[in-house]
Amino acid sequence: MKIIFVLFHGLLLAAIFFTGSVAHLAVGKNKAQDKQADAAKPEFQEVFKKLDAGARAAMKKDPKEGLKEVERVGRLLIKDYPEEPIPYSMLAFVAGRTGDKQKKVSIFKELAAINSSNPKVTQVVGRAQGELKKMEALGKPLEMKFTAVDGREVDLSKMKGKVVLIDFWATWCGPCIQELPNVKKAYGELHDKGFEIVGISLDKDKKKLTDFVAKNEMPWAQFCDGKGWANTLAKEHGVRSIPAMWLVDKKGNLVDQSARSGLEAKVKKYLAE
Repeated sequence: MKIIFVLFHGLLLAAIFFTGSVAHLAVGKNKAQDKQADAAKPEFQEVFKKLDAGARAAMKKDPKEGLKEVERVGRLLIKDYPEEPIPYSMLAFVAGRTGDKQKKVSIFKELAAINSSNPKVTQVVGRAQGELKKMEALGKPLEMKFTAVDGREVDLSKMKGKVVLIDFWATWCGPCIQELPNVKKAYGELHDKGFEIVGISLDKDKKKLTDFVAKNEMPWAQFCDGKGWANTLAKEHGVRSIPAMWLVDKKGNLVDQSARSGLEAKVKKYLAE
């Protein structure tokens, strides 16, 4: 019995050694096949240029159908080149442009859930997370509290009864400065009727901001923590591009995230409610 056990034990060890070797060989073979596949795969830019040209042509011909092509190309590229940031940006572009709210939310949620070590991909992920946060905030009470650069204490919860413009901007932002005459005009005509403005500056140089505000006669409160794009309130509210103008109604609810268009008419509308 002892001999049989030893023999059996020897066979067992041999079997383990043999199967382990086979498994090792199989893994090695798979790795070799993966390397061959990667070597045979065309360069990303080569593939992207061809597909991108087709997507651009489709967008030019019919924007609605073109968005479908941009999404198709983006997903195709993600499948073959998962670490490249451009395909994810293509999906973010589709989500930002589509008028289909369900698709918009679906794509942004998909992007927001991605886990990547590529910092450029994580930027797209952050943008998607910010967009979702903004969409969820619309129609709900907006909380914002800070000490302005001139020492004023600002608390939106104490500004109910007024229509408030939240203006995310910076002195270095050309489009922001272009909007300033319209903003000042609306403020001058409607401030006495209950219109207020709160500026959230993405400037890094506070003195440059305060000098600009004084020179351009902007009497409303300004928040600036000197962090630029990492501005605390901008990040908290998912703002990743400027100018961004939000309107808060007299009940304290965020009612418009595109107040830049037709600002004065919108303010008058909410003041009348």
